[in-house]
Amino acid sequence: MLKQFLNLKLSQKLSPQQIQLMKLIQLPTQAFEQRLLEEMNENPALEAGKEEDFEADEFANEDYDDYDDAESDRIEADDINIDEYLSDDDTPDYKTQANNYSDDDQERETPFASPVSFHQDLINQLNTFILNDEEREIAEFLVGSIDDMGYIRRSIPDIVDDMAFTQGIYTDEATVEKMLHVIHELEPSGVGARDLQECLLLQLKHRTPTEYVELAIDIIENQFDAFTKKHYDKLLQKYNVSNEQLKKAVHEIERLNPKPGGAFTGNNKVTENVVPDFAIRIVDGELELTLNGRNAPSLHVSKDYQEMMQTYKDSRDKSTAQKDAVQFIKQKLDSAKWFIDAIRQRQETLYVTMNAIMHYQEEYFLDGDETKLKPMILKDIADMVGLDISTISRVANSKYVETPYGTKLIKEFFSEAMKNDQGEDVSTLEIKKILQNTIEEEDKKKPLPDDQLAEILKEKGYPIARRTIAKYREQLDIPVARMRKKM
Repeated sequence: MLKQFLNLKLSQKLSPQQIQLMKLIQLPTQAFEQRLLEEMNENPALEAGKEEDFEADEFANEDYDDYDDAESDRIEADDINIDEYLSDDDTPDYKTQANNYSDDDQERETPFASPVSFHQDLINQLNTFILNDEEREIAEFLVGSIDDMGYIRRSIPDIVDDMAFTQGIYTDEATVEKMLHVIHELEPSGVGARDLQECLLLQLKHRTPTEYVELAIDIIENQFDAFTKKHYDKLLQKYNVSNEQLKKAVHEIERLNPKPGGAFTGNNKVTENVVPDFAIRIVDGELELTLNGRNAPSLHVSKDYQEMMQTYKDSRDKSTAQKDAVQFIKQKLDSAKWFIDAIRQRQETLYVTMNAIMHYQEEYFLDGDETKLKPMILKDIADMVGLDISTISRVANSKYVETPYGTKLIKEFFSEAMKNDQGEDVSTLEIKKILQNTIEEEDKKKPLPDDQLAEILKEKGYPIARRTIAKYREQLDIPVARMRKKM
């Protein structure tokens, strides 16, 4: 049986403007500049630069939380208060504001080189070999199968089938194997290998033959598993050589490049420059915070659009076309005013958040000692500045700060707290740093296992379980003791 009944409930719904503001806050400097350009291209009522007749705070007190989609609440042209969109002659608010931004206002573009690509360089090298048409087609297909690290990760039968189905090249495995040997003659040595063992062998065979190179080849060819597991005692017994001889052979192997393609300068992918969103400097023993000036653009509403509104206001006979035009103008002006206000809110949010982080970690920023980083979670900063934890997270996850000790990702300053033997809260970052230093100072002939590392940190006042040591070691990308062993 169907029944109808009324049910009242309270729910929160973010307006499109609020969602856009959160997205703006999350953007780092370079992405913010791109977003700014997109908005200016889409909205002709928004212009860059300072406009003398535009009052920046004219719309600061308007409430945009109740805005809905443009089509959902159409206001008739006769009901629009034109005066709200026309400026007066008061002094613009930006002229009375202090400049808390850095003077790095220039647009600095980094030129990138356009070198020959890795695969094109290999093709160019093939031109030095005497090959018939079929061989050249197979060789070029093999080059195209090499990944950015320099490996061919496919079997010969798969390559034969692929050439037949996709290129119409019908050949056999023996011919492909022959062309693979040609690829192995290309530079950098080791390119075209099908696995790490073959890659290292190819590089060793390109070396000038010596006693230690020959021993290294034998080890990789016949004792690869023992070598990767660093069973040096087994290798000494197998080859009946001295510790010094084995050490020199291992040194020859350690000099090899396990990723030959990655060493090619033309294969480096263009990476985005890290542009610091903030800068912290020490001036007369005090910390000084500045926001990158590229985050504080000067924007104003187009004077031409304001004049259009004035023309409509002064017009006696308002046609249907004029009323449609003023609807369009109102929409663009509202959007421009909101965007200017959103940028102002973004600037304030970024500045107050980073300022709170700077003062919370003042000891670290004054001398750069990572062991002085205090335990700090998102809630600590959220409580200091009166913002939501999610807002602090958006600022911390994607922003960088330039410090006297390098450019840092802000989220790296956040860490959980642990108790030391004195019952004091210490940052997990401090413990990781001490763990890293302990491992760096260990005897590499007898590296310390996790249980011994736990004992050492306990003696230093940090009672930590062995499994926690293992977790921190993995987070620091440090291998287990056996893999840290050196001769």
